[in-house]
Amino acid sequence: MTCAVINLQANKLHEGSSPLRSESRKLLTLGSRQNLVMEPLCLDVETNMYLPHSEPDLPVSQDFGEFMLSRLSQSKRPDHKHLSAVIEELSKTLAEGNHSQTPVAYFAATCSSLDSLLSSDSEPSLDVVQPHVVILSLVFPKVSAGVLKRNGLALRLVLSVLRLRSATPECLVSALKCLVHLLTTVESMSGNEVSESYSILLNFVTHSDGKVRKLASSCLRDVLVKSSGTKAWQSLSGTIAELFQKYLDLAHKSEARSAEGAQQVLYILSALKECLALMSKKHIATVIDGFKILLITRDAFIARPVIDSLNALCLNTASEVPVEALVEVLYHAAVLFSAPETSADAMTSTARLLKVGMMRAFNLNRDICVVKLPGVFNGLKDIIASEHEEAIFAATDALKSLINSCIDESLIRESVNGIRNSNLEARKSSPTVIEKLCATVESLLDYKYHAVWDMAFQVVSTMFDKLGEDASYFMRKTLEDLSDMKDLPDEDFPYTKQLHECVGSALGAMGPETFLNIVRLNLEASDLSEVNVWLFPILKQYTVGGRLSFFTEYISRMIETMSQKAQQLKLQGLTSASRSVDSLVYSLWAMLPSFCNYPVDTAESFADLGRILCGALQSQAETRGIICASLNILIQQNKEVVEGKEMPVSDASPAMVRASGRYNSDIAAANLKVLRSCAPKLLDVLSRIFHESSKDDGGSVQSAIGNLASIAEKKTVSKLLFKTLRELLEATKTAIAQDESSASGMDVDNIADKNSSSNLRARLFDLLVSLLPGLDGQEVDTVFSSLKPAMQDPKGKIQKKAYKVLSVILKSSDGFVSKHLEELLELMHNICHVSAKRHKLDCLYFLLAHASKTDDLKARKDIVSSFLPEVILALKEVNKKTRSRAYDVLVQIGHAYADEENGGDNEKLHGYFNLVGFVHLCYKLSQVVGCLAGEKPQMISAAVKGVARLTYEFSDLIASAYNLLPSTFLLLQRRNKEITKANLGLLKVLVAKSPVEGLHANLKSMVEGLLKWPEGTKNLFKAKVRLLLEMLIKKCGTEAVKSVMPEEHMKLLTNIRKVKERKEKKYAAASEMSRSQHSKETSSKVSRWNDTKIFSDFDDEDEDSDGDYMDGETHGRSKASSLLKSKASALRSKKSQRQSHLEVNESDDEPLDLMDRYKTRSALRSSELRKKRKADSDEEAEFDEEGRLIIQEGGKGKRKEISDPDSDAKSSKGSRFSANTSKKNQKRMKTSESGYAYTGKEYASKKASGDLKRKDKLEPYAYWPLDRKMMSRRPDQRAVAVRGMSSVVKLTKRLEGKSSAEALAATKFQKFKRSGHKKSAGKKKSK
Repeated sequence: MTCAVINLQANKLHEGSSPLRSESRKLLTLGSRQNLVMEPLCLDVETNMYLPHSEPDLPVSQDFGEFMLSRLSQSKRPDHKHLSAVIEELSKTLAEGNHSQTPVAYFAATCSSLDSLLSSDSEPSLDVVQPHVVILSLVFPKVSAGVLKRNGLALRLVLSVLRLRSATPECLVSALKCLVHLLTTVESMSGNEVSESYSILLNFVTHSDGKVRKLASSCLRDVLVKSSGTKAWQSLSGTIAELFQKYLDLAHKSEARSAEGAQQVLYILSALKECLALMSKKHIATVIDGFKILLITRDAFIARPVIDSLNALCLNTASEVPVEALVEVLYHAAVLFSAPETSADAMTSTARLLKVGMMRAFNLNRDICVVKLPGVFNGLKDIIASEHEEAIFAATDALKSLINSCIDESLIRESVNGIRNSNLEARKSSPTVIEKLCATVESLLDYKYHAVWDMAFQVVSTMFDKLGEDASYFMRKTLEDLSDMKDLPDEDFPYTKQLHECVGSALGAMGPETFLNIVRLNLEASDLSEVNVWLFPILKQYTVGGRLSFFTEYISRMIETMSQKAQQLKLQGLTSASRSVDSLVYSLWAMLPSFCNYPVDTAESFADLGRILCGALQSQAETRGIICASLNILIQQNKEVVEGKEMPVSDASPAMVRASGRYNSDIAAANLKVLRSCAPKLLDVLSRIFHESSKDDGGSVQSAIGNLASIAEKKTVSKLLFKTLRELLEATKTAIAQDESSASGMDVDNIADKNSSSNLRARLFDLLVSLLPGLDGQEVDTVFSSLKPAMQDPKGKIQKKAYKVLSVILKSSDGFVSKHLEELLELMHNICHVSAKRHKLDCLYFLLAHASKTDDLKARKDIVSSFLPEVILALKEVNKKTRSRAYDVLVQIGHAYADEENGGDNEKLHGYFNLVGFVHLCYKLSQVVGCLAGEKPQMISAAVKGVARLTYEFSDLIASAYNLLPSTFLLLQRRNKEITKANLGLLKVLVAKSPVEGLHANLKSMVEGLLKWPEGTKNLFKAKVRLLLEMLIKKCGTEAVKSVMPEEHMKLLTNIRKVKERKEKKYAAASEMSRSQHSKETSSKVSRWNDTKIFSDFDDEDEDSDGDYMDGETHGRSKASSLLKSKASALRSKKSQRQSHLEVNESDDEPLDLMDRYKTRSALRSSELRKKRKADSDEEAEFDEEGRLIIQEGGKGKRKEISDPDSDAKSSKGSRFSANTSKKNQKRMKTSESGYAYTGKEYASKKASGDLKRKDKLEPYAYWPLDRKMMSRRPDQRAVAVRGMSSVVKLTKRLEGKSSAEALAATKFQKFKRSGHKKSAGKKKSK
């Protein structure tokens, strides 16, 4: 094959006159059909002349030429036509020689043809050379290394192509691929060949074409990775360093060539970003030295690739880093790129480089890094002073990371020892490294950095946390500066919270003793305003790891001194000052829990502290909660350490981690030993306090007794137990005697008396609960015996306490249920008081959970059938806590039966099928549905609610719950509101929790059942039905619901669709901010169970049909009463009695949509509120016992309360605080009675009419009262408010000459007279 032949063929293809074109196109089309699986590999051929060097799907044994021609047949690019011509010619040559047309054969033929082309005297045409190089780049990966190496022909040809001056970028890219494949695949190449290859490859790193440069850099990186550790690697690294130095020198030479040299430097810097980390250590140091020269220019275009190269070097853990050179260049970068005129990008990248570079240098050579660390800190400090936000954040992060990584314990110890062993003058002349760093950090608090003080506080806090207790040697001045900042005005200092956190870090690091020596509380000041009260919250929150002896010796002495001062002020008649001092005393006591947080001297100092605490418990009632909390912290922390429980470090502060790290099992055991020795005295004091006090706020005393009992000696707890039981027995006898006296007509026990037998027994039962952690099995049995009569006591309070003790026993004692099963079953069959229901449910849970673990089916069935109905009926309790506990017990029992680790399984879960009459119900549903046989609506609705709760909790029961649909729809036909609400709630749960497939399968029956209502009940629940239909549409789609919707209800579906479209259009037209806010409100809800929302009336729900229907954020009524109607029911009854007047918001462009229940309800509510507001505007009239009107004049008369000692003032009809009186009225009446309502009586004249001027008082005036309508957005309301001014003027003229008190009294009387006249007129008209 000659050059002329190939040129001729290429020209024919280019001109489009080849006679073989049509035939070859048919052949190529057939080949493309046979090789469809190989389409992805040559996609790049259609867009570029070259392909990636790795083609895994390239055919090895098939016809390579046919495959390539099929891929290029549709291309019209000239270079692709040339490639096709060469491949056709090569294929023809191979066919004539009967060679297989594999990649190896094409490799040989291409090399032979290319060798002929390059050997000619004249320079070959690139239109012919380029296709040959492309073919070689494609077949090289499919040819073995031995074939590629043979005779060195392939390498020689590739190098020859790369030397061609007229070679195009596409040709060079293909040739570079071939070269890098040879260098990384073929081994044992001669040194001359390798050197020549490296030289040529490096020349293309600075090529003018970007694609060629990028590929050359990538090839250079691959070669460095492949040859790492060899002589060739050393040689290539040296060549790269020499080339970089060469162009660097060129840039510094004559001005004529400086531009060219600078351009070449930028090119080589781009290559170094990938290659620097892969070079040898020696040559990396050479390159870094050149980087220092480049950084001096402070040019952003040059600095960025330099910084990127150094970043890559520091982040590559396998690279060999010259530490000295790296630290030196980092120091230069810190100095040069922290100036104010530096760009934001350069500052940011420099800060990040300093972070990773110094951390890497510290890990490699600590001593070299530490020397330059102060200079780096100064550079980062200057970056923080810049105005660029990103650079400030990067510098702050770098400083915090360097403090944590580059300051170790040995460096701190060296600096501390240097301070201790040198005088002040020596320290000033040669400060230690830590002192330099702390001085830099302290300078961040200068006013120069006031705009970034929030970031500076973070750095200061990190330094405090790192230095720990040694911070007192280096950062005393810093703490003083922080304390001085508290005096800055709030408008100039918006970082108060960050300041307190920073001061708290100093407190946690230094400890409270050192901290208070530097920043004093100043309690001895004569002026209380000079006391640093702002320190108390910080001391309370951040003190950890302190010394109890400091509290005993210093804080307790201050408490005693301040208490004496408060008494003196009180005796002097300075009540306000005395109260202020008392508050300081309380603040000092409030620091005790913090001092008990991992103290360092519990074993040595708690005995002294215990004596102080015992005295304070008896004499200072207000400190009991604080002392009990402190004891709880001490005991619990030491018990956790002994038991091996680890504190979660992720949320703990560094001070907390340090303090807890000092504790081990031996130290904690010694601490508990001391606490145990003090427990008898503390238990005695606390038990007496518990007896005497009427209530225990927060249960602090009770919890402290429980913790002390858990660590006290056995005899101590036993002694207290039997003392308590004796007192309980005596109190029980007294109660029995009092009951007998009451039966004979003598009521001697007042339940309100704190010392009554009932209250005493209740407190004794609470004390028994506290002692349970320290009792053994026999003593627990004794306590259980004492509970039996109390559980049948007629007083609800005693029953409640007894069941509470029993529930705690069942929870803490694993084998108690099995040991006393018969007795417990007998006790649980008793009917309990309604107030004890919640604790009885706790006891029933343990019984039913025990039944789940037994293998005796009959026993399990008997227990469940006996007590489960009581749990289900509790779902209808009025008390919300009891109702919620019943739901929880129902779910917990289900988990107990399904827990395989504790003997449960699915077989037990579904084992109660025979208890119900429905098929395919699992155990939980079956036991609940068994109650559906009851006739009472309360029982039926409770069972349905239980089914809904279990279906919501266990997704496995959804399929079985669908079997209840026929019964559910039958129950919907009953005209009972209670049953209907429960069944609609069950349907809501099914729709919300079911997968779409399950809903589609039952969609027809659900839609038809929802729309089939008995006559007269349809309108009661149409809002709930509409809501369920909207949920079905949302999950199943409109078309699916439409296909099963009865024809007579299609209008409802159309209305739902229109309302939805209207809402979507409204949201689409809203602003971007409004849409994002709506998205946050609807998407951030958490789905959880809420029985009030699911089963309540629609009027009680505040949910959005487009939101999460199972969300628990909406709050239902907290309490209900069977005697009094709820507010919602009262409103509904009023609506049924009279027609409501709808008031349309005129500011809204849309008319009121009466089909939209939300807008209708809002209009109704706004109407009610306006009427209520109007009714409340006039003060209510007062009447005496005989019904006569009472008029107050001049504020001299006082309202007389009509009270009956036997009636309930808060609930009786006609009471001031009855249920019928609004909260606003109550508040207004309280205000007027307390003297806050203005009457003007101080200006009234006793001798004449009109007002008088009084000495040292303001002049009398007529005032216009403030009206909230003035701020309304509605013009009509603002107009009403403005009209009030004219009424003030008219009233002033009419009442001229009268006193303020007389005028006010006359006005009230006239208002009441007008209202009374209207009422009387109405009565006459009705007659």
